[in-house]
Amino acid sequence: MKILIKNGLVIDPQHNINSKLDVYIVAGKIVRIGQAPEDFVANQTIDASNLVVCPGLVDLSARLREPGEEYKARLASELQAAVAGGVTSLACPPDTDPVLDEPGLVEMLKYRAKQQGLAHVYPLGAITRQLEGSAIAEMSQLHAAGCVGFSQANNAITDTQVLWRAMAYAATFGFTLFLYAEDAFLAKNGVAHDGEVAARLGLKGIPSAAEALALASILRIAQETGARIHIGRLSTAEGVDMIRSAKAQGINVTCDVSAAHLHLTEHDIAYFDPNCHLKPPLRTQRDKDALTTGLKDGTIDAICSDHTPVDDDGKLAPFAEAEIGATGLELLLPLTLKWAQQNKIDLAHAIRLITATPARILNIEAGHLGSASDADLCIFDPNQHWNINASTLKSQGKNTPFTGWELGGKVKSTFVHGRLVYQD
Repeated sequence: MKILIKNGLVIDPQHNINSKLDVYIVAGKIVRIGQAPEDFVANQTIDASNLVVCPGLVDLSARLREPGEEYKARLASELQAAVAGGVTSLACPPDTDPVLDEPGLVEMLKYRAKQQGLAHVYPLGAITRQLEGSAIAEMSQLHAAGCVGFSQANNAITDTQVLWRAMAYAATFGFTLFLYAEDAFLAKNGVAHDGEVAARLGLKGIPSAAEALALASILRIAQETGARIHIGRLSTAEGVDMIRSAKAQGINVTCDVSAAHLHLTEHDIAYFDPNCHLKPPLRTQRDKDALTTGLKDGTIDAICSDHTPVDDDGKLAPFAEAEIGATGLELLLPLTLKWAQQNKIDLAHAIRLITATPARILNIEAGHLGSASDADLCIFDPNQHWNINASTLKSQGKNTPFTGWELGGKVKSTFVHGRLVYQD
């Protein structure tokens, strides 16, 4: 199969391409950008005039809810949501039911995901058995089964000796640990940022210090062990400063921020909207500004969706009892574009944050349009606006604080291995 994508604005940050060019695909691979290869006759031609052609998006955190929580979402629905959002590769945390701490479970998930023929799924294995924070899981076996890294999801390792051993083990084999920085004791029973809004609403708060204290331990142990670590969903100004300092010291650390935290603050929970019950909690305007600064100067490496579909019943409870999380796969691109526009960020830089950089963090071959690379592409209209509501989302989870928002950036086509898997 030979495919020609013509007249599009091709943006590939990894190869410094940002021009109106044609893309040539043969047998699922990109063979040329620009001038046509010899004897190339297209079986299919797509006119991308006034559209952007970029690498398929890479999402660092997307819960697919399988195995075990199919009542919240299924692989089929969430992978359809992924390609509808232009996401062609995603990492899923290990907090499934059962937990991804056995090679057989990882192999089953990868097999079932591959059968869908949609986005590539890269599992993160559990750092500790059952995510209980005590006994280290068999990371080598999990890696052999297909895990690209290891995580505790939202579960803390409170025993720093266990965390030390896990980092030392990971450093020996070159594995990356994906960690969420939150002190379990300071955050206990908290549901919102510990500030004026939580106090006024009578909600138990989670102080910024919960992130800082956990981050201090993680960074210090990483410095001693030489482990490669990734901090997921950074949320505070102090956390940004700590990561900036750690990078200056040569600690092998990267980090991301969720798209929601670039647009929302603690004030958005003022009407007890359960869709704003997130982890980490929505912070202050100062924190939000610091996250943007961190993305601008390279302290924060990437933006993730933190896709967490929840069934309707899970969000019908009062704010404090509502289940945590928001759907996000389909909103990663438009929320990133909106943030970039608001902060006068170059489009190529914004796309890098959701393609090339997260691919590098996961150490996967994705996020670029290099010659002979898999033809995983996203074609989107940056000027088409669409309204966010239950009917426009393909995810089984309709839980999002952005319901009713009109966002620019509509995916028109998504290719995986040169196959058209989504078309608007």
